[in-house]
Amino acid sequence: MKYVLVSGGVISGIGKASSSGLLLKTTGLKVTAIKIDPYLNVDAGTLGPLEHGECFVLKDGGESDLDLGNYERYLGLNLTNENNITTGKIYKAVIERERKGDYLGRTVQVVPHITDAIQDWIQRVARIPVDDSGEEPDGGTVGDIESMAFVEALTQFRYKVGKGNLINIHVSYVPIIHGEEKTKPTQHAIRQMRSAGLIPDLIACRCERPLDDATMQKIARSCQVENKQVITVRDIETIYQVPLLLEEQGLLDRLREGLMLDQPPPPPSLIQKGSDLWKLWKKTVVTKPHLDPVNIALVGKYIALPDSYLSVIKALEHSAMKCNRKLNLIWIDAEHLEDGTLRSDPTTYHRAWSQLTIASGCLCPGGFGGRGVPGMVKAAKWARECNTPYLGVCLGMQVAVIEAAQSLCGYKDATSEEFDAQAKHRVIIFMPEGSKEIMGGTMRLGTKPTYFQTGSEWSKLRALYGNATVMEERHRHRYEVNPEYIGELEKAGLNFIGKDETGNRMEVVELKDHPFFVGVQAHPEFTSRVLAPSPTYLGFVAASAGCLDEVIQEIRHQEKHADKLVNGVSENTHF
Repeated sequence: MKYVLVSGGVISGIGKASSSGLLLKTTGLKVTAIKIDPYLNVDAGTLGPLEHGECFVLKDGGESDLDLGNYERYLGLNLTNENNITTGKIYKAVIERERKGDYLGRTVQVVPHITDAIQDWIQRVARIPVDDSGEEPDGGTVGDIESMAFVEALTQFRYKVGKGNLINIHVSYVPIIHGEEKTKPTQHAIRQMRSAGLIPDLIACRCERPLDDATMQKIARSCQVENKQVITVRDIETIYQVPLLLEEQGLLDRLREGLMLDQPPPPPSLIQKGSDLWKLWKKTVVTKPHLDPVNIALVGKYIALPDSYLSVIKALEHSAMKCNRKLNLIWIDAEHLEDGTLRSDPTTYHRAWSQLTIASGCLCPGGFGGRGVPGMVKAAKWARECNTPYLGVCLGMQVAVIEAAQSLCGYKDATSEEFDAQAKHRVIIFMPEGSKEIMGGTMRLGTKPTYFQTGSEWSKLRALYGNATVMEERHRHRYEVNPEYIGELEKAGLNFIGKDETGNRMEVVELKDHPFFVGVQAHPEFTSRVLAPSPTYLGFVAASAGCLDEVIQEIRHQEKHADKLVNGVSENTHF
């Protein structure tokens, strides 16, 4: 088992661990990924999106750090709750063992009990299969580490696994002040790492521009590494091009040398598969100048921190690339569309509505709480009445149902039990199996099947899933559509074409005579991949770009010629 440890918590979101894993995968190796977070929360489920960013939901229902989403998107993996290690998880596991008497007669301490638990966790998870092959990975990448307990554990772990089995990439920021590249912060960071026991094998310098050779030589000299062990991660047009940038600088060669990857080499079939993956990746992410834009309005509650919608953004990017369009994302605070803003700040109100009306598509994503919901309802109403493509995700689907109940069924006070538990017409209700007392891990989480209903053969969404009878997507919600109102809503024109296995829980809503008006209770953004966009998001973006018919035709063509697929993605031209 080989390990790549990526350390450095100052700069995030540049795809450093993901890129390392992807480059290893292109050589035919099987990889996995682990993210270490220093917070005491057991998982990310109760963290606020405006403070911590998006909570990424894994296939098994684990609520994790958003970096797990980056790993899955880059590497085409389905990770589990075990792949996200937190201080809270480690301490909880050790304390539970202490309570059972596993340490009977001994004093439980950070060293060795916590540090041993960290090492055991990494080794155990590194051997869990993450794809359909059922085979163990050949190695894995370990993401950012910040807590000293983890630093000590990984210092010990380096010697435990032995020479040639672990390589440490440290990421450091090189600021440019008045045109001069400053190396002191990097020198200080490496000195601190060495004093803690971690010795970096490679130094990845994050910077706005390519570093001068003199600067890189200075970093190498002062940090006691060779020149070839210093690489730069400069600003680039898209994060998906970072693996190409790192390959150009010889990262893969350094990984091969440090991890002795050619002893023995992978089987020829896996090497060929990795080569095909790399060719397709480069073909997909290459810069294409002069692309026509597709203007998407994202009407949300947490737009002050774009990372709150990271997977949504990535799913839109994947779909735009597939449609051969340049994504122009228009951020609209849902509260700015409300009548209260008109009274208090008319300029902001009219600006928000102007932005919405020029958009080619409107997306209302998930969220919790009543703030901003009236504005999202207005956005859904506008999209429905003006035949503008609309995608409602989780809360966005519930918003579309509320709007239909208000406008089409005449229930002016229609709302969700989440916002008004005493309302007369609660078209959205709390799920009976949920808990209002225990908040962590009690939502409907993870991959759940949705069954397309008989008579839904006309559905655009169903066509995007290859006219399948079942779609499987990841969920994260506490509220659902009230079954008591389904009959009236369907008479009004809202079609519930997807339901759960019981037939009582509404999963998908769609308008028939509309360019694209879809609401999904699931979060299909969590399964979107760079080389395999989410069918739901692809349909929405394609409808917004005016090429939905071509996309559906291509999907039908792929179904007939499945043997031409490479890793589930067609090699033919974009739409």
